[in-house]
Amino acid sequence: MTLQDKLDAFKADFKAGKAPYFAPPEIHPIMERATAELIASGQAERALKAGDKAPAFVLNDPDGRPVSSEELLARGPLVISFYRGVWCPYCNMEMQALQEALPSFEALGASLVAISPQNPVNSRKSVRTNGLGFPILSDTKNDVAAAFGLRFSLPDYLVALYKTLKNDLPAFNGDPSWTLPMPARYVIGQDGTILYSEVNPDYTHRPEPSDMLPALRSATGRVVA
Repeated sequence: MTLQDKLDAFKADFKAGKAPYFAPPEIHPIMERATAELIASGQAERALKAGDKAPAFVLNDPDGRPVSSEELLARGPLVISFYRGVWCPYCNMEMQALQEALPSFEALGASLVAISPQNPVNSRKSVRTNGLGFPILSDTKNDVAAAFGLRFSLPDYLVALYKTLKNDLPAFNGDPSWTLPMPARYVIGQDGTILYSEVNPDYTHRPEPSDMLPALRSATGRVVA
């Protein structure tokens, strides 16, 4: 089953109110409205894409150790996933799929990191719960996400819904701004050029991890499956 198949199955169960995914049916039109408005804004088309230069960054891992994109790129290509947080089931399924693909990335000489606005405590929980062998880096206030063109502010009606659902982003993130990154994946070459990009304002749609392998093979000249 592909990652998107798993996401679609979860979405169907969630909308149908099947246990353990029950939620009031009136929330779905509100969430769909917010997604439709983000798509219509055109922000995804303005985000960094293949051929652009990726901004350099230094972010802390969940244990407070700084991780430098320049140091990672000195070793090989870099795969980045922008991750909304431990509270997002779609994001967690993506993290699990990336973990399954990690050996293929490493065989091609690439490093993998996730970048999230959530605080280190929640990132440690994400790593533990999803069994991750790659770090989740803390992007306080979504500043790196903004540099990639991914940061957006939740509309007031969605903030109100999140509060009703006890989805307290300021508490999760240690930041009162109610911003998130659009889900996105990037492959960055060693010279800092973006070789692959996938930005989708619909958080229920994610690319397959294998979609990045051609860019990695091209970058490294390796033919590992």
